[in-house]
Amino acid sequence: KAELIGIARKARSRAPMESLDRVEVTKELGVNGDYRGKLRRRQVTILAKEDWQAACREIGQGDIPWTERRANLYVCGIVLPRIKGSKLSIGGVIFEITGETDPCDRMDEVAMGLKDALTPNWRGGVTCRVVGAGTLSIGDPVNQII
Repeated sequence: KAELIGIARKARSRAPMESLDRVEVTKELGVNGDYRGKLRRRQVTILAKEDWQAACREIGQGDIPWTERRANLYVCGIVLPRIKGSKLSIGGVIFEITGETDPCDRMDEVAMGLKDALTPNWRGGVTCRVVGAGTLSIGDPVNQII
């Protein structure tokens, strides 16, 4: 079963991640309270647990918290679409994928080699814009919209 298992936001660049159980998501501001929400092509970032764990295993690291990736949403049980323009629904919120979340040098500050481990096959997650607003809660179902 594909579901939302994590929600996080950051007030500014390099700020600590704040984990949440529930959050409003709007077309104008993305995840409420996240500083990147006004960026049209990168309002929200989504990371798949399976991709994160594969990258961590590849560098011999077992349990790096997903929030170190600094994504907004953490999902499991789904292969995130790797095609721009694809759509996902999480709960009642609709996201359009705008691209790959490119791993940055900061990932090697977390664990050496993590940047390279996240690079293949969009393992670092996807960037999205919000096309249908709503409230997200942990446990919400995740579906690709065909």
